[in-house]
Amino acid sequence: MSTAGGDGRKALRSHEWFSGSDVNAFVHRSWMKNQGTPDRMFDGRPVIGICNTFSELTPCNGHFRELAEQVKRGVLEAGGFPVEFPVMSLGETLLRPTSMLFRNLVSMDVEESIRANPMDGVVLLCGCDKTTPALLMGAASCDLPTIVVSGGPMLTGRFRGQPLGSGTSVWAMGEDVRAGQMSECDFRAAESAMSRSPGHCNTMGTASTMASMVEALGLGLPNNAAIPAVDARRRVLARDAGVRAVELVHEDLRISKILTRPAFENAIRVNAAIGGSTNAVVHLLALAGRVEVPLELDDFDLLVRNIPLLVDLMPSGRFLMEDFFDAGGLPAVIRALGDLLHTDALTVTGRTLDENNADAPAWNTEVIRDRDNPVTESAGIAVLRGNLAPDGAVIKPSAASPDLLKHRGRAVVFEGVDDLRARIDDDDLDVDENCVLVLRGAGPRGFPGMPEVGNLALPRKVLRRGVRDMVRISDARMSGTAYGTVVLHTAPEAAAGGPLALVRDGDMIELDVPARRLHLDVPDEELARRLAEWTPPPARATGGYQRLYVEHVLQADRGVDFDFLVGRRGAEVHGHNH
Repeated sequence: MSTAGGDGRKALRSHEWFSGSDVNAFVHRSWMKNQGTPDRMFDGRPVIGICNTFSELTPCNGHFRELAEQVKRGVLEAGGFPVEFPVMSLGETLLRPTSMLFRNLVSMDVEESIRANPMDGVVLLCGCDKTTPALLMGAASCDLPTIVVSGGPMLTGRFRGQPLGSGTSVWAMGEDVRAGQMSECDFRAAESAMSRSPGHCNTMGTASTMASMVEALGLGLPNNAAIPAVDARRRVLARDAGVRAVELVHEDLRISKILTRPAFENAIRVNAAIGGSTNAVVHLLALAGRVEVPLELDDFDLLVRNIPLLVDLMPSGRFLMEDFFDAGGLPAVIRALGDLLHTDALTVTGRTLDENNADAPAWNTEVIRDRDNPVTESAGIAVLRGNLAPDGAVIKPSAASPDLLKHRGRAVVFEGVDDLRARIDDDDLDVDENCVLVLRGAGPRGFPGMPEVGNLALPRKVLRRGVRDMVRISDARMSGTAYGTVVLHTAPEAAAGGPLALVRDGDMIELDVPARRLHLDVPDEELARRLAEWTPPPARATGGYQRLYVEHVLQADRGVDFDFLVGRRGAEVHGHNH
């Protein structure tokens, strides 16, 4: 790397491309000039890469062209040189077989794009679920000054005078249709009323959760999480982020200086207070692995035992993201949590978390509660262990039925998603509401890609009786917009020989969330016998990226990253092309 310049500032990384009079500098400058770049842009000003996940196939991120333009204006205003570059975009709604299969691929795209190109700092434009962790993971492995701009939630959908929550209302109405309590005509009418503006899910699903994690980690400006996508203040935030990106380079404030152990502890506690998605677990574990910060699955349980649920938002409550922003957004939550957080943690503003949020008002204490009047006394993720999940499983108690948090029931086992879909509505299925639905073959390696199918549809014969929740266990994930008594991320997964592979129809399973226990009531000797007879399922992925995925993916308790991507590799480039 270059040494410090004459003004005492560290020489810019981009100087290695653009400074000097040799043939390399000639080539680098000349080809950039074919886009109309004037020579003065190569006068030593910071080059800011704008990593854009815009795609018309990712509806949540469909407005990112405009956001990118605002970031560019901010970079120029602060005396920087903005350069926009694309990476693969992960749209939750359309991508098959599951967007999680490609999170690690996009992180590689981001990492290698940053390292290979002449940029001194990075602005990450992310919105839809996996775009946020993918971009963070890739940028963290390079460790340049980095700031995040989230795309923001869509406006509240309304159907016949009632608010519609992205995902959450869909799952509820879908069950009503299957139970014969809602017509298909009404269902189609609601479809046109739900997604009424650009932006990501307006519930506290994974997109809103990860935007909140960005803010809680200190990687985004205050209010990054909740400003609606179409609100002019979202565009102002994007422009301010462009200004701040230039300043981060001058201050050499790298992402590793912000992503510390206290920052991760803050994010875990904020996730509990907002009723955030279980998906935050695998994403934060993977991100911590990239910056080499010690973080364990049990931290997601132990760190939140005294954290109240403060935000009354779907799927754990009543309101939506537009209401959350109007009530004060994440700054109000951070201020309310107060001494439960590491308020001295550094953020991209150059100030601490406390300095950013100490005076943040809460305008509606129904939506954002005070600590002495929480939605529930304790919130967050519960980590379960036992002979069915020796490496852990997770459940979101705030989205579960209280009467099912301690339950013993007979297992009804499904061998993968296709088997589930083929039999779940069969009237001959031997099942009642007291049974435990078990889905296996939906983990990182087994599917592959760990899809959001853990909130199994309930059997139609049970729905007809008015039942709307049952205990469900799988090695899959579920949408952050979903709800129910759903045990997820069971590790090791069935395809890796985990105990989930050994469950048979009729086995009794005990769930005890208060005791953090998940137990298969089968003698150890019988389980050993079943394991000896077990053979791994044939690989569903036989070539290309999916084969790479299956061969290198880590289990859920380690963040589902690739084994060879863990760690920080830096941004230094070895060799050049001329």
